[in-house]
Amino acid sequence: MAMITAGDFRNGVTFEMDGKVMQVVEFQHVKPGKGAAFVRTKMKNVITGAVTETSFNPTAKFEQAFVDRKEMEYSYNDGDLYYFMDMESYEMTPINKDVLGENFKFVKENMPCKIMSYKGSVFGVEPPNFVELEVTQTDPGFKGDTATNVTKPATLETGAEIKVPLFINPGDKIRIDTRTGEYLERCKN
Repeated sequence: MAMITAGDFRNGVTFEMDGKVMQVVEFQHVKPGKGAAFVRTKMKNVITGAVTETSFNPTAKFEQAFVDRKEMEYSYNDGDLYYFMDMESYEMTPINKDVLGENFKFVKENMPCKIMSYKGSVFGVEPPNFVELEVTQTDPGFKGDTATNVTKPATLETGAEIKVPLFINPGDKIRIDTRTGEYLERCKN
């Protein structure tokens, strides 16, 4: 088994602790004037998403957890099950909607996502960082309305709602950052 010490922590590193898989979110090496150095660590339980803060002795050893990240294409959903296709084997993997993050609302059919699993159990679905979606509903834009930073609500083809600039019209394709849920730009048709 590959081991890692707290002294080697970096953001994104995954390790096992008390039978749980933790991912380092933030870390800081602290060397007090008196006493032993320690590593202050903010970490996230990759299965539950709970974030905790702990200090470790830099020599504390943990088993590295190898999280599988596989690109799969979102196919369709049936009730609470969302089906993803493995692009190599064409096998379908059903994933419960509880596992999908808030940003899954920007994913439409046939979009590639990263499926994160640990020892065969899926705990996360990461949409592409940027997606292009069509605006299906929003109040029409007004000509000559060039006020900046003024936004209006818009509904996208996936059903997600976001704020867009006033010049966006229904039928426009727009680019969105799925990590923040923000409008980036109107796409050229």
